[in-house]
Amino acid sequence: MAKKFQNFINGKWVDTKSGRTFANRNPANWDDIIGIFPKSGKEDVDEAVRSARAAFEKWRLVPAPKRGDILRRVGDIMVARKEELARQMTQEMGKVLAETQGDVQEGIDTAYYAASEGRRLFGHTVPSELPNKFNMAIRVPIGVAGIVTPWNFPMAIPTWKIFPALLSGNTIVFKPASDTPATATSLVEVLLEAGVPEGVVNIVHGGGGDVGMNIVRHPDIDLISFTGSTSVGRQISETAGGMLKRVSLELGGKNAQLVMDDADLGLALDGVLWGAFGTTGQRCTATSRLILHEKIHDVFLEMLIKRAVALKLGDGLKAGVEVGPCINENQRKTVQSYVDVGLKQGAQLVAGGEIPTESGLEKGWFYKPTIFTDVKANHRIAKEEIFGPVLSVIRIKSLDEGVKILNDTIYGLSSSIYTADVNTAFRAIRDINTGITYINAPTIGAEAHMPFGGVKQTGNGHREGGWTVFEFFSEWKTVYIDYSGGLQRAQIDNYEN
Repeated sequence: MAKKFQNFINGKWVDTKSGRTFANRNPANWDDIIGIFPKSGKEDVDEAVRSARAAFEKWRLVPAPKRGDILRRVGDIMVARKEELARQMTQEMGKVLAETQGDVQEGIDTAYYAASEGRRLFGHTVPSELPNKFNMAIRVPIGVAGIVTPWNFPMAIPTWKIFPALLSGNTIVFKPASDTPATATSLVEVLLEAGVPEGVVNIVHGGGGDVGMNIVRHPDIDLISFTGSTSVGRQISETAGGMLKRVSLELGGKNAQLVMDDADLGLALDGVLWGAFGTTGQRCTATSRLILHEKIHDVFLEMLIKRAVALKLGDGLKAGVEVGPCINENQRKTVQSYVDVGLKQGAQLVAGGEIPTESGLEKGWFYKPTIFTDVKANHRIAKEEIFGPVLSVIRIKSLDEGVKILNDTIYGLSSSIYTADVNTAFRAIRDINTGITYINAPTIGAEAHMPFGGVKQTGNGHREGGWTVFEFFSEWKTVYIDYSGGLQRAQIDNYEN
């Protein structure tokens, strides 16, 4: 009998109003049912928002260092439960155990970083233009935050949003991805164990239409933080923007690794294998394009194919497995459809491009690591986000050509260049139009204390991670203190002629 899970609303674990449910299954073995989860709707969202709104009035008055103390305890609990949480995550979303351990560690790092920010929510004091007057700007909570997260980093990404939101004094209504509700439930359990008060955090399971968009359009949700596809992000922006809500969108990517002719090829090879096929290519920062200088193109490609075809697919909980499954059947179908498109447009398939037939993989959504060569910059597989283990290789003659092709996409999240020339590296930093650029490292590998986000249709300008995320989850309040004892008129002819 599969375990039955519930929503957490107003300090209690509760079923949906409708009683509807859905099954959560292991993508490496579709027969393995992880749990039965609530399929919630508008009434459940309404109840969660009422809970969060009521709790906000007390939570906002808790001193920020005290809120930070709770998040420090969250980090401690996650450290103690790290292996358990990682194994649950691998079973639920498929990536290998080493990666889910890293996912949990990112949450731990974010907890400790956010805890320290409880004593560093710095404001500004500035001189007044008038005598006997004091000016300052301070940061204050906003209200109820709607948190909508994806399945590929089911622990790390929610912590990027929830921890700074809580530290800043906001309350939460959290809708995790339907593919990874168990990991999200565990995160909420950790928050409760650490001492988050009743009503401050609420989790509502269900689909994007029934739950996510009802959170977005709810009049008592003050701000929205969403990570997911550009198409859904656009819909959220249109809806929430019309209501003048504050919205943070972290959307798609079409990231490229550029390898120059003076690069350390062994280092670049390790980088692209990790960037393209880690998490089965299911990262917004995954390396989807490999741009190779013509002088090293052939030798590097030979090295790459040899390593890629040797990658071991399987259940991420098993030793030696390097690549897990796609998250579900529809995602694997999407990957296959792009492989078909690449072939139709004239690219050359040199590795993968098919569903594996090995024994033990037949019940999972596995797909072989795939490499295309002779890809043109205008091919769809070089332009559109695939979110799977498909790498498009493009040949170039110069840095300028490589940067031009790298920038030739609607997205602008992450980028990478391998070179031994410091001048080339700094030109790339200046000219590549992405929110993140790595030098001699793959396109993946964000750190919790640094800003994370992109340009163009990758998002709407906000950044997660680091100090910048607290700018989104708090509001500026300007304060003037006049102790002159008389009326002073700022901006009304205070200067002598």
